[in-house]
This record gives sequence, structure tokens and C-alpha cells, in this order.
Amino acid sequence: MVVSWWAVLPFAAMLLSIAVAPLVPALAHHWEKPRTQLAVALVLGLPVALWVWLSGHPHLVGHALHEYVSFIALLGSLFVISGGIHLAGDIRATPRNNTIFLAIGGVIASFIGTTGAAMLLIRPILNTNKEREHVVHTVVYTIFIVANCGGLLTPLGDPPLFLGMLRGVPFTWTFTLFWQWLFINLLLLAAYYALDTAMMRREDAAHILRDRTEIQPLKVHGAWQLVLLAGIVAAVAFAPTPWREVIMVTLAAISWFAGSHDVRFGLNEFSWEPILEVAALFLGIFTTMITALQFLSTMAPKLPLNEVTFYLFTGGLSSVLDNAPTYATFFELASQLPGDPRVANVPEAYLVAISLGAVTCGALTYIGNGPNFMVRSVAESAGRSMPSFGGYVVWSLRELAPVLAAMVLLFIADPLWCKVLGAVVTLAVLGLAAARARSRPSAA
Repeated sequence: MVVSWWAVLPFAAMLLSIAVAPLVPALAHHWEKPRTQLAVALVLGLPVALWVWLSGHPHLVGHALHEYVSFIALLGSLFVISGGIHLAGDIRATPRNNTIFLAIGGVIASFIGTTGAAMLLIRPILNTNKEREHVVHTVVYTIFIVANCGGLLTPLGDPPLFLGMLRGVPFTWTFTLFWQWLFINLLLLAAYYALDTAMMRREDAAHILRDRTEIQPLKVHGAWQLVLLAGIVAAVAFAPTPWREVIMVTLAAISWFAGSHDVRFGLNEFSWEPILEVAALFLGIFTTMITALQFLSTMAPKLPLNEVTFYLFTGGLSSVLDNAPTYATFFELASQLPGDPRVANVPEAYLVAISLGAVTCGALTYIGNGPNFMVRSVAESAGRSMPSFGGYVVWSLRELAPVLAAMVLLFIADPLWCKVLGAVVTLAVLGLAAARARSRPSAA
């Protein structure tokens, strides 16, 4: 299907609504309601779907809706099951302990998925930090590490890598991204530790005293539901559609009916609002994205493509489009280009760039990856004020973008001067972190 540039306008309007509506006082109160978000999604998305269908391409609408259902089935089942698991207790919210939380999340994200890891850990992280006033940076770095960059090592980690496996990429190939995964996450953890150290100094003495005295041993309630999480992972890895979705919904139903309501509603203060918000917004994104992706497919062959630009185009678009179909578009494009060695008939250098771009740049905006919005919604449900859409982009450009730039220069770009510049950027990130850690409260 060939479309003109104006076919992207509904998608742009959807993004603009998400970015601007919460900032306008007259709209903010109404926008927070899932039914308002659903209404906007339908007003923008339904005409696009009908136009594409009546233009003789119903398969595009069906494919988008199928991906949306699979997407919500995965997020919803993980949300329900993780809501039945509670890590009780309250350890000290020190920079060391918080960094350990994020490091664990960055490891398990590749094996239970970024969504599963984020939903499993966000509540314990918030609970551990409940005595502290300054927590926003911890939630933002949870999105960076646990909900995105930690998922590089296996096809289970992030949907784009799973699509690659379905297209013939060996399951173990993603382990070749180990050094990039390690570099990104270690640098982010170092930057977070320094920032949390600085923010700790800004806490009132009363908050610090509460954190030191209100200590309880850690204990897992509903631990048996970890088996259900493992079942979700197995379904994603091995079950074909539609059985995959049936299994996920069934496991979520088991969690809901067999799990403890005291754990879910008492300890976790479970609410449907976060997943309803995600379902409403992404319905609009998936439907308006149909024509945006068709326009991208038309324009992609005209782009100047090499290892670096594959990363930039895939990553930049993955930050505002769903990263799975963006990965698929550039995967198919790369398969038409020459180059050896090849993996699944794609030049391996391009496959590395596409995989890294799709996974890591999903953290640049709230809508780049499904768990991002869910983490934000859970934090807001816990009473934490989170940055707006634009405010979060400022955070990601300041904290995450330099780390990704260093990775591209060191691991993807070929010229020697790029390697030198990458080393300089890496040292700059570490130097800023060290200065931040030593800074006084007034300068933090």
C-alpha cells in the first residue's frame, strides 16, 4: 500500500495528544481517565483502519489488530500475575541497595522479558523507597534498565528480538550482543548510583531516620505465582498464535482466581487503571501506526543506510513507533542488501545495529516500549508524581542518550576516530557521574 505523507497525520496527532494533553490544565483532569484516552484513540484510529480496509488492504488492519491483541495479552497477563506477587519487607533505600535492585532487573529482563521484570520489580522498588522524598530518578532508571536495555540477551527479552527469531535468527545469536548489553547497563548503573548518592543528600533528616529505623526482613508472598510467570515465558518462546494468547490469558485467570486477594489488593494495592491506560493508548497507536509504517516502508529504500544509520533510523523510529514492526521493516529491508557474514539472510553488521536500535531506543519515550507506560502508571498509582511526556524525553536525552551514543561509537561505527570519540564520551559520562556523586545538596 502506497500512502502520502499526510497519512502520518493521525499518528502524529495521537503522539501530540499523549504529549500535550496532560500539560493543559483544562484537559489534564479528563485525560487521566482511561475512557477519555480510549475515546481519543477511537476518534483517531478508527477512520484510519476503515480507510485502509476499504482501500483493499484489510490484511493490514487484521495484522495490526492481531499484534495489538497479542501485545495486550502479554502485558495484561504479566500485570495480573505480578500483581499477585509481593516482596514484603523494607530494606534501607541506599544507593547501593537501589543499584542492586536495578542490576537484578537488568539481568532477569532478558529471561522473563522486560515487561515481566519491570512489573515484578517496580512495586518492591517503590516500597523500599517509600520513606524517601526523591524517587522519580529511580523510576526513570527502572524504565531505562529493567524495562528496556536489560532485554538484549535473548529473544524472550523484547518483542523485536522475538520477531527476529521467528524470521530465522538463531535463539542463541542474541548472546553475541553481550558486550553491548554489559557496556550499556554498567554505564547506566554507574550513572544511577552517582545520581542516587547526590539525591540521597537532599533528603530531610526525618526521611533518612525513617529509612534507617523502619527495617523489615524481605519475604515473598505469592511465590508460587513465579511458576505462572515462567509459563508466560514458555508460551512466548514456544507456543504458536493463537494458543500463545490463550495460554497467557489462562495463566492470568489462574493467578486472579487462585491468588490471595489480601496480597493483590492489600499489600500491592492492585488497580486496573495502569493496564487500562496502556490498552487505550496503544489501541490508538497500533491503528494510526498502520499508515505510518506503510509510509516508512515507502521511504526506507531511499534512506542512506549503513551500520550507524540503521541504528539511528531503527532506534529513532522505535522510540515513537512500536519497536517490533519497526524492527521487522528494517530487517526485511536489510535482507535485500549485500554483505557478509549473514544471519537469517541479513548482513550481520546490519542485524546488530537493527537489534540494538529497536531494544535500547525504546527507552527514549514513554511510548517506545509497552512497559514504560506501565511503570509510570504504577508509580503514579503509588502516589509518585512522574514527569510528563516531554519531561521524560528531557530525562532520557540527558541521562540515556550519551550512554547510547558512546555505545554506537565504540561498537557500531568503524573509523578509528569514532572509537576515540566513544572513549571520550564514556569518560565524560563517568566523570559527570563522579562529580555528581561528590556534589553538595545545593548542586545536586
